[in-house]
Amino acid sequence: MELKKVGMVLADISGYTRFMKMHTMSLLHAESIITELLEAVIDRSKHPLALSKLEGDAAFLYAVLGENEQAAAQEILQQTLAFFEAFTAKERDLIACDSCMCDACRNIEKLKLKVVLHSGEVALKQIRQFEELAGEEVILVHRLLKNTIPSKEYILTVIASSG
Repeated sequence: MELKKVGMVLADISGYTRFMKMHTMSLLHAESIITELLEAVIDRSKHPLALSKLEGDAAFLYAVLGENEQAAAQEILQQTLAFFEAFTAKERDLIACDSCMCDACRNIEKLKLKVVLHSGEVALKQIRQFEELAGEEVILVHRLLKNTIPSKEYILTVIASSG
């Protein structure tokens, strides 16, 4: 186990719970849609970002910041912006395939992407083949998703004060 300063990205699909509840009759299509949208986001990630884990309708990614934190943070932000492009492109593709008239397929446009960006010191630990992040900063980035921002599509960044 070691302590590292990392940048964390939590990309979450807005409207997932309602989407799933409304579309229990078309559960397989609803899950397929969520999977394709998440895969589009994940496929846009590259070094220095690594996928830590999937969390239902969210992908938790991180990057060790290293010596040049500013450059790493800039790269993380650029990739995050590309996540929105990938999500929107996949959403358009799925909507364009309008051969299915189930509730899930007819309501794809109600799904949006929200992303929380945060950095801080975390414990990186190996559990079998998985690399797990732990610590207060990891808890914070997850809590920040549970906010009162009225928009369903946004990037929320946390800027910590140094002092």
